[in-house]
Amino acid sequence: MNKNELCVIYGNTPKKMIKEILTHLKIEEDIPKDALIGLKPNLVVAKPSTSGATTTPELVAGVIEHLQSKGFKNIIILEGSWVGDRTSRAFSVCGYDTISKMYGVPLVDLQKDKYKEYDAGGVKVNVCNKAMEVDYLINMPVLKGHCQTSMTCALKNMKGCIPDSEKRKFHTMGLHKPIAYLNRVAKNSLIIVDGLMGDLTFEEGGTPVQMNRVIIGKDPVLVDAYAAELMGFELSEVPYIQIAERIGVGSADTKSAHITELNKDSDVKKITRSRKVEKLARYVEEKDACSACYGSLIHALERLDERGRLNRIKEKICIGQGFKQQEGDGIGIGICTKGFSKSVPGCPPKAKDIIEFIEKNI
Repeated sequence: MNKNELCVIYGNTPKKMIKEILTHLKIEEDIPKDALIGLKPNLVVAKPSTSGATTTPELVAGVIEHLQSKGFKNIIILEGSWVGDRTSRAFSVCGYDTISKMYGVPLVDLQKDKYKEYDAGGVKVNVCNKAMEVDYLINMPVLKGHCQTSMTCALKNMKGCIPDSEKRKFHTMGLHKPIAYLNRVAKNSLIIVDGLMGDLTFEEGGTPVQMNRVIIGKDPVLVDAYAAELMGFELSEVPYIQIAERIGVGSADTKSAHITELNKDSDVKKITRSRKVEKLARYVEEKDACSACYGSLIHALERLDERGRLNRIKEKICIGQGFKQQEGDGIGIGICTKGFSKSVPGCPPKAKDIIEFIEKNI
């Protein structure tokens, strides 16, 4: 897999999905047999993954099973939760204690680790020792919103590799610049994005949106630029992505990226909607919509709401397999509504594309 490649798989069976995509990519060919492999999930708070805040444990279990089946034995899970919570508590609540015992994989609490200072090219950054000792780091962020940086994915998830004192300093620096420079020091070998159920707007969960996808890449800047499009953000709204590109961490050029989708989503199961999502769904007429497509629409509507344009929509937005072979005068979302006079192509379309289309038609 090259740095300009992304691979996507859709569905709602995390362990099966991750094994399929890792087998397809043959990641074991890139890893020395005696390498210390570190899995870095997002366990910012002690909340289950169904809240939209943390990395799905079944996804991590699937990665471990794949690696162990290929003969890799030196695997650890490392994380440092946010300052307001304890990593040990998050390991327990999020199901990682169980994973550790089941697979014999140690848990490393980076809140208790020692650290060293590194020069990231003019910016000094303290990074935990164990994060720097790992030979092959698999970054496993959650695709979700963030109250201060708009979104969080691969680049920001590395913030869990710094001590609590450094996390406080990052906030005084405005987050964006130090996050970008951190990634010049703490490097990803592989990124596995948990896009199954991330929060709409908040890193601590509470407003989960079912997105039904796992994304894999090697360039954290490219991964985050793609994630921003999925959630309907312009790159200018997530400054750390542009800063990271400018200082040479990676490329944000998604148009030149080679993106492979291994399948299409077919799961129409919907989670219980929060009040926020219910409010957005008032604009939608849904008939058997796949979760990935519906999730993109919800993110698009949230962005439109933030921009004060949601109330300009005067017609129903139609989405779902139930609209196949039908004609309509409303706004259709996805390939299932291609018979509509106004329809956003894609299966599923990105929130960014939905936003641009709706703004032209309201």
